[in-house]
Amino acid sequence: MAGKISIVGQIAEIDREIALRRQVYPKRVHEGKMRQEEATMLMDRIHAVRETLVFCQTYETEIRAFIAQRKKAGAA
Repeated sequence: MAGKISIVGQIAEIDREIALRRQVYPKRVHEGKMRQEEATMLMDRIHAVRETLVFCQTYETEIRAFIAQRKKAGAA
């Protein structure tokens, strides 16, 4: 496994995956290889992952400060 991957890199990868799924899933549904309900569920999941990553990116400073505070309190 690679070293640390930045949150920006992770979001970029999710965006790439979403674009790929937008191309592939309709074809799979049309060919009968995937149900529309499954495609919708999987797209909902990947969008939720993206929203979580964007939330973490938005509040990264606060999250890191909270973790540092917890570590400091635990060491005392």
